[in-house]
Amino acid sequence: MMTYAEPRASLPRRRRLWPVFVPSALLLLAAIGWSGFWFYAANQVDVQFKGWQEREAKSGRLYNCARRDVGGFPFRFEVRCADPVVSLTAQTAQQFATKTPLTAKLSQILAVAQIYDPTRVIAEFTGPVTVGETGQQPFATANWTLGHASAAGLPSVPKRISMEFNDPVVERIVAGVTAPFFSARHLEWHVRLVEGELHDHPVIESVLRSEGASVQDVHPVLATPFDETIHVKLRGLNDFSPKPWPERFREIQANGGGIDVTESRIQQGDTVAVAAGTLSLTPSGHLDGQLQMTIAGFEKIVPALGLEKALAEGAPPSNVAPGVSTQDVNKVIDSLDRIIPGLGRVARKNANAGLIAGLNLIGQQTTLEGRPARAITLRFMDGALLLGPLRVAQTPALF
Repeated sequence: MMTYAEPRASLPRRRRLWPVFVPSALLLLAAIGWSGFWFYAANQVDVQFKGWQEREAKSGRLYNCARRDVGGFPFRFEVRCADPVVSLTAQTAQQFATKTPLTAKLSQILAVAQIYDPTRVIAEFTGPVTVGETGQQPFATANWTLGHASAAGLPSVPKRISMEFNDPVVERIVAGVTAPFFSARHLEWHVRLVEGELHDHPVIESVLRSEGASVQDVHPVLATPFDETIHVKLRGLNDFSPKPWPERFREIQANGGGIDVTESRIQQGDTVAVAAGTLSLTPSGHLDGQLQMTIAGFEKIVPALGLEKALAEGAPPSNVAPGVSTQDVNKVIDSLDRIIPGLGRVARKNANAGLIAGLNLIGQQTTLEGRPARAITLRFMDGALLLGPLRVAQTPALF
């Protein structure tokens, strides 16, 4: 009888291990490559930061850090500037009504850029900040609940810059005692290129907005909180290379450029004023031109600015526009007698009513945001600010 051998059991196949390790190895290589890229790019961020410092220095603003760190690995870049000191040169300090260089000290500036868009930088400022003449005790301090800025484009040649502050407060320091000067719920400023190129006749747009702003000890009308939006365009620049602003305004004047006020709106309580127009610069650096203004609540502006004094008997000529005497203004009021006999005499006893009546004859009745309003011309004559025939203020020279 034949017997059959049982079949031998097949040996198990050896599993290949390399497919298990390849993904891990590739991941490791990718991590090494990404790390190398990040550290190289972080070094370039530091280079760009130094380039921005050089640009600011050419504009008269020097930025120094007690310590500068670059971080943010792996998906963004962070430049942290501890205890920064901002110094203004003597020429730049003149823009701030002082001939002495100024120094501002902050707690920290943190600049952040995402790795996928390094040309857009967001910075956060940590207060408080103190400001003083270089080498002297500070004369002002400021703080905020949130302060940040953003810039688009390379740091050395930005095409858009924005700054925003929540609850900014500025206080003056006199003999070691602080006193309120400026406060607001919100403050923001935007600058961007709208026409041309930065190096070839650019047109720059600037927007300033504030909410609940008030200024103390300058003029009573500024002490009451107000909201404002001022939208202007600067024409006549040769380029936007680093330089102090007085040089830019001198350039605008030499090229026959100007300042287009495309939108200006100020609201204080139920009084609203809007204005638009074009201003130029005189050879002495003063504003010249006119704005078409519409005011709702005009009767409240007059006493707030103290303009009724200009119509009182014997008012000083300094309150009257050049070429317009107090007698000329009084003639406007005298014309009221021809409308209603005795009205001019009553107007003089109430200078406020007289001024309103006189300016009503100059302006036109209209409406603003559904309310009765007056449309008048706000003129700048070599820096003098004129409301109708009356001088309201004198603006400083821009260079």
